[in-house]
Amino acid sequence: MTKFPHDQFAKEYLQELLSPLGEVETSKNVTAEVREIDVWFQPTSFEGEYVQSLGLLGKMAATAAIIEPFRNPVTAEGIFSCVVKLLNSRAELGRRANRENQRFDERQLPMLMLWILTPTASEALLNSFGFRTPEESEGWGRGVYFLSEVWRVGLIAIHQLPKTPETMWLRMLGRGRVQQGAIAELTAFSVNDPLRANALQLLYTLQENLQANTPTNPAGDDEDQELVMAIVPLFQQHLQEAREQGLVQGIVQGLEQGREQGIEQGREQGQRLILENFLQVRFGELDPLTLTFVRPISALPTAEFTMLLVQLSMLPIAQTDRQPVHNVLAASVLNNRFSASAPSAELPVNLIPNLLALSPEKLSLLLSELPELSLDNLTTRLSQRAS
Repeated sequence: MTKFPHDQFAKEYLQELLSPLGEVETSKNVTAEVREIDVWFQPTSFEGEYVQSLGLLGKMAATAAIIEPFRNPVTAEGIFSCVVKLLNSRAELGRRANRENQRFDERQLPMLMLWILTPTASEALLNSFGFRTPEESEGWGRGVYFLSEVWRVGLIAIHQLPKTPETMWLRMLGRGRVQQGAIAELTAFSVNDPLRANALQLLYTLQENLQANTPTNPAGDDEDQELVMAIVPLFQQHLQEAREQGLVQGIVQGLEQGREQGIEQGREQGQRLILENFLQVRFGELDPLTLTFVRPISALPTAEFTMLLVQLSMLPIAQTDRQPVHNVLAASVLNNRFSASAPSAELPVNLIPNLLALSPEKLSLLLSELPELSLDNLTTRLSQRAS
């Protein structure tokens, strides 16, 4: 759980979108009184098609840049702080050139750009700093402002951006209806679009962090709750797409073996995709022990599979301690296999700990043999290995 989920989302989101074009660092420290740059971007390549797909964000990526996204409207103090980071970074570049005995070319400095991303900006604030609207011939469009050229400071008032595909990736960092509208537009992207998939994963993480922060703020943030509700349909759509994709794959693969068998394979494939996506979104990268349970869990009847997802959704989010996840997965597999012969409460006390003590390789082998084993056989084998 992160204390500032929106800030974390903005950093990871920009890193994900910009990394194909160059080097991206988040939370980068600069010298002097240590100040942290939210996103530091250094272009290393120019992929025309990819840059074009990012629209306005792709145009921003033409030069090295400091990017400072604000969740709340930027204040005068916020702008001053960002400009100090820019000036310190310029000074650091000069010192580095001197240390490396390189001739420092002053002309290289203006290539470093500061971009301030704010959900809203009042006319009074913009005028007080002398932000100007670029000429139409410069091609920046509505909502983009600059200080005089020597400063290399740009400000994007996200709420003013036109509702076009070129601005969608930046409007995703706005607030309220602006952000929710961009999220809705994301659903129109192709299911196979990697940008769509990556953005969805980051949105799901944001949703989890917002929900996890609720206990510390019982009153809640109405806007955050609305954002969570806007993301929920995306998650449901993603699961449905995974289910349908698995069903189609299963039917195609099973045509030679009969339609019913193909449909069953499709159901299992769909549940496997759903389970993997769900576990990755909620708990991070799948560890080897978790992966051994994916196949048997995918074969569960739909009702039991759905109940398992509910159980998993109630577990605390922890990127390191997977023991609770392993316990739930193991219990689900064992209950499905032995529920007819022994209720869950009557399973041997040490059965699950002994099962999880196996290496992933041995556990995978044992799970493949599970349909042929009685409860006594399984208990005996695990006891022997534990002794």
